Formats: sequence, C-alpha cells, structure tokens
Amino acid sequence: CLYKECDGMVQRVYEKLTEEKNIQVGYSTVTHMLREMGISQPHNTRCDHVPDQPGAEMQHDTSPYQVKLSGKRNKLTASLLYLRYSKRRYLKFYRVFNRFAMKCFLHEGLMHWGHSANVGIIDNTSLARLRGTGKNAVICPEMRAFAERYGFQFVCHAIGHSDRKAGNERSFWTVETNFFPGRTFESLEDLNRQALADDT
Repeated sequence: CLYKECDGMVQRVYEKLTEEKNIQVGYSTVTHMLREMGISQPHNTRCDHVPDQPGAEMQHDTSPYQVKLSGKRNKLTASLLYLRYSKRRYLKFYRVFNRFAMKCFLHEGLMHWGHSANVGIIDNTSLARLRGTGKNAVICPEMRAFAERYGFQFVCHAIGHSDRKAGNERSFWTVETNFFPGRTFESLEDLNRQALADDT
C-alpha cells in the first residue's frame, strides 16, 4: 500500500500520486479518502444515540465568563440546566460555584419547572462524582441522595463525548450570541433577573 510505503506521511502519498503516478487529485481529497478508509486516522466514534423522549432527560453544565457588571468586568460561572425534549433551559450566574451552589441551583431550576427528568446528564465533575468516569462513574453519596429526593439520577457522559449533552453546549452558544450582546447588567442580581426573564 502506498500509505505504508510512505511511512504514513500523507503529504508524501499525495506527491507520489501526482508526480510519479500522474494522478490529478487534490491534497484534501487524498486526506479525506484516507480518513474514510480508516487508514490515516482512527474515526472519532460518536457517543451512543439516545432516543429523545418527553421528560426523560435533563443536562447540566457550567461555563466561565467575563461579564461586565456596572461597567466592571467580573469572572462568573454560568450554570445551565437544559430539559432535553422540550428544549427549556434554566440559567443562573455565580461568583463561586461549588457543590452547595450546585444543589441550590438544581433545586431552584426544578422548582421553577415543576418537573424533574429521570436522568441528569453531567460531565465528570468532582462536584457530583466520587470516582471513575463515564459509565463507571460513582456518584458521591451526598449528591446521589440529593438526586433521589428529586426523582432523578446523575449520569456522567464518557470522557471526550461532550456531544452527549449537546443541548447544553448549544444553549451556552445561545447565551454568548443572543443573550449577552446588546445588554447591560447593573449587578449580579440584575444579570440573573434578565437571564430568568429571557428563558421563560
């Protein structure tokens, strides 16, 4: 195989095809064909496809932001809870986000909706996870008991499979491109008031 002959150097494969074998092909076409055949790089496997069932799943994640409050930049953490099927989101910003804040946030979000899904997809955060990752993650007893009181269980997605909570990721993109632009915030309380009003 030409790929082995060139020690896996795609640029050299391309040169041999075009210069020695006189095959007119673009470099991007060569790299694309090698990827499709699984020769030059392993395929990135997507996470499992999960059916979209009403009220069955919610997703939680956080993201850091620099937000101007009264004209002064503040480092804040956005916490976002996303109800997958109905595409509803609950968003709140914090100066410090720890396990206590996570429990308060989830309580407020679930009370706001008046509903809890059966499963809460999270990344492998130490705020909820005791050890292990993905399907082998063990949720710490405090957070497992918290989730049980609200009728759901935490499930960590596999490392590198952030697309498993794509609704969350898309919601953060909406925050950056639709919520922040053109708005001013006097205080953290004002920011959170506007975030709640924008999501209802």
